[in-house]
Amino acid sequence: MGERDERMRRPATILIIEDHTSVRMLLARVLEDAGYQVCEAVNGREGLERFRAQPVDLVITDLEMPEMNGLDVILELTRAFLDVKVIAMSGRSVDELSKAKLLGARQTFVKPLDLPSLLHAVQYELQH
Repeated sequence: MGERDERMRRPATILIIEDHTSVRMLLARVLEDAGYQVCEAVNGREGLERFRAQPVDLVITDLEMPEMNGLDVILELTRAFLDVKVIAMSGRSVDELSKAKLLGARQTFVKPLDLPSLLHAVQYELQH
């Protein structure tokens, strides 16, 4: 069995970077129920540290957070890890979501989240 076969068997790993506990817990539960292995970070700085310590298959990040915002996280991740996959979300600014795309986010979502659409996007990004 090759490395690809091994990757196909293990659950995909997803890092959620979100400062609002209720949103982070909801996302974690939905993603775990869908069969993914989830880790969480409460702000951008912690998220970057976690990713550097153990890279994941996909990062879902909020844009408005204390300590380090999501745009800075995306910039740092895409600069250091060329093949990183990031989905960005924001409850405030469509303009910020456009910037996130320019910085390397593959998809963007407005809060409140449409969970079925987000799950579809996660599945799509993990397969491509």
